[in-house]
Amino acid sequence: MTQTNLFPVTVVGSWSRPAWLVQALRRRQAGEISHEEFNRMADEAVLAAVKYQEDAGVDIVTDGEVRRDNFYSFVVEKLSGMKLTKVSELLDYVKDRAGFEEVLRALDVPAFAIKSPIAVEKIGRRQGLALDELDFLKQHTTRQTKIPLPGPYLLTRSSWFEGLSDKAYPVPEELSKDIVAILREEIVALRDRGVDFIQFDEPSLSQVVYGDEAGETFMCAALSSRKDPTDELEFAVRLMNETVAGIDGVKFGVHVCRGNWSRKEEVLLKGNYGPLLPYLMQMHIDQLVLEMATPRAGELEVFKEYANEKELGLGVVNPRTDEIESPALIVQRVKQVLQFFDPAQIYLNPDCGFGTFAERCVNTPETAYRKLKAISEAAEMLRQEYA
Repeated sequence: MTQTNLFPVTVVGSWSRPAWLVQALRRRQAGEISHEEFNRMADEAVLAAVKYQEDAGVDIVTDGEVRRDNFYSFVVEKLSGMKLTKVSELLDYVKDRAGFEEVLRALDVPAFAIKSPIAVEKIGRRQGLALDELDFLKQHTTRQTKIPLPGPYLLTRSSWFEGLSDKAYPVPEELSKDIVAILREEIVALRDRGVDFIQFDEPSLSQVVYGDEAGETFMCAALSSRKDPTDELEFAVRLMNETVAGIDGVKFGVHVCRGNWSRKEEVLLKGNYGPLLPYLMQMHIDQLVLEMATPRAGELEVFKEYANEKELGLGVVNPRTDEIESPALIVQRVKQVLQFFDPAQIYLNPDCGFGTFAERCVNTPETAYRKLKAISEAAEMLRQEYA
């Protein structure tokens, strides 16, 4: 890498949606306005998100995911055979309703606001999952582009729910075959349209390792068929490798965090990446996009035996706080990781998105901009030192 390419700055994906856009999203879902009318309004929000990123010095931009209900439920409108279902509606099908409600309260999860895409029939691809997002983004930026997609494991586990999905797919593994095929078609189309970076979101892998014994979470509503974390992680590796097999010409990353729905850090998962790394390293992807800016991410020493095996998308700011991390603090965080990774292997990003869920964005655009600006300033300081 040249000096100007060291420590590229990017984002995990989502941007805070303005209230008027969330209102328009709900009106579209209720059939009160058309998709065309909604998209005309969403175009304005995308342009604002892109300008914030570019002004902050971000090298690889996204469209902010502002057209989406959340980072994975949006597929309902792009696929046939799925139903957008509130967590509160799923309670009728949960074996231990009282226990699940208690988990939601403890995790500060708004059961009426957060929705999951549930497969209720055989699924099929109506249109591209994110082709429209990429086309509009590329028309309005000259910078490199990133498209986040729900990973095959997340999409399988969040979309299969006993009592709703099993008539079409007796077991989740059957659903996964269709999901992998749909994702493969999508990433080839995105690559051919010129996307630079495709990021698969797999945050529920942390839940597999560090979640409660019942294995149930708002984000991954059906972890009931397999209890052994080893089985789940091996399943995730297999699905990822089947999804990207034989496809080149685009950078692949996988994003793992510990939840991004609440500002209450104490309700989010914690624990180091040690149990996950052997499996993440088996995935045939280029970069690990990881949450690393809070103590919940655990000890860095777990990376020692995997030094430079993958690129690292290093989370250096917390998207859920009002505090603006200083460039000096960010540099310090990067230098701690440089004992295990070469400078050319490190990208810089926030821990997660700023607007993962439409009705529960975790920060304002102004604060998000200032955090990204601090990352860009830190990147320039690091480039001067390590060129």
